[in-house]
Amino acid sequence: MTRPNQSMLEGPLVPSIVRYTIPIILTSLLQLLFNAADLVVVGRFCGSVSVAAVGSTGAITNLLVNFFIGLSVGAGVGVAHGLGSREDTAVSNTVHTALPTAIFSGLFLTVIGVAFSKAFLRMMGTPDNVLPLSAVYMQIYFGGITFSMVYNFCAAILRAAGDTKSPLLYLTIAGVVNVILNIFFVTVLHMNVAGVALATTLSQGISAALVTRALTRRTDACRLYLKKMRFHKPQLMKMLRIGLPAGIQSSLFSISNVLIQSSVNSFGDVFMSGSAASANIEGFVYVSLNAFHQTAVNFIGQNAGARQYRRVYRTLWICLGCVTVVGISFGFAAWSFGRQLLSIYITDSQQAIEYGMVRLGYICLPYFLCGLMDVSTGALRGLGASVIPMIISILGVCGLRIFWIYTIFQVYHTPECLFFSYTVSWVITFLFQITAFFLVCRRFPQDE
Repeated sequence: MTRPNQSMLEGPLVPSIVRYTIPIILTSLLQLLFNAADLVVVGRFCGSVSVAAVGSTGAITNLLVNFFIGLSVGAGVGVAHGLGSREDTAVSNTVHTALPTAIFSGLFLTVIGVAFSKAFLRMMGTPDNVLPLSAVYMQIYFGGITFSMVYNFCAAILRAAGDTKSPLLYLTIAGVVNVILNIFFVTVLHMNVAGVALATTLSQGISAALVTRALTRRTDACRLYLKKMRFHKPQLMKMLRIGLPAGIQSSLFSISNVLIQSSVNSFGDVFMSGSAASANIEGFVYVSLNAFHQTAVNFIGQNAGARQYRRVYRTLWICLGCVTVVGISFGFAAWSFGRQLLSIYITDSQQAIEYGMVRLGYICLPYFLCGLMDVSTGALRGLGASVIPMIISILGVCGLRIFWIYTIFQVYHTPECLFFSYTVSWVITFLFQITAFFLVCRRFPQDE
């Protein structure tokens, strides 16, 4: 049965955007609970070294995965444009191209991740007492990464069609399974980080199967016929044109984060533990903000396809306002309850908790700035512009942070100096992205 799609082309925008975004926020929070459950379980039953082992894999994992996740953005924008302009054939071809792309991407990542995990971790300066556990976690995680790829591509298609509730439901089911398996593998089978990695992989397999089944049961142009899956060149090219710059941007973001993680590693395993726990808490704030990025992509994508340009502008301003309110509220809440939240992850080191608070103060409190940057980037992608936001983000985020690490951080070698680079990069990048949005919009007819 197909769930009713929410219309993005008509009706009041504020309630539509809020109704559309809330399930995305909840879905993203559940995705983070996969990793949160990993950290909490190993922290409770295996100690802070295991927490550091799981946390230290995040930057390099994102570096490899985010490039291909960017292609799912291209799939979603292609579907949104096709639905807005009522080109059913283009929508169907995009759907049947997206799934083979997801599978191919997953298999490629499995080979790279399994074969080179130890080498990547050594390059990041992972301490010797953490490296073996980190490598095991990465190898198992990448062994099942195809499930994650399939889920992300299918979920992007459903959201572009206006269905944000189905991905939430499927991830809820998978999340419950993940928590149960985490506890079983670690406390009963004593598998340590291998257990939580295996639990995550199996639960992602469930979410991938459910979201794929949802597409095969639709009754509109987004319906998936497994026998019809193949690469359609026009849709693949559009997916690559929009998705590759998004993937490159995400990967380069991750490169800067790898350098930051390497800098974090230089402060020792206790600091790594606190930073890893803090980063996981920050993730809950970030995905709540990034949900408005996804909303901007799809609402602006459909309305641009339908040539409803006034709704394009209004969508941008509404998303910017919402992300500011959510960012300030959630960021302050995470910092205010930081010690209590960090103590959930870390039970054997008060010093690690204090280190975590340093990171929360410098990143969570001004996190709404990151949300403004993401919404403006999503707005540009919704218009079909992909290279411009990539270039701006590479220079404004990646370039500035790398420059900061090799110059200012070398002089002021403190955690505070390291983390302040985030705020500076968010502000500068947002200002350039929003300016680029209005420059791109100059091509719109002014009377529409």
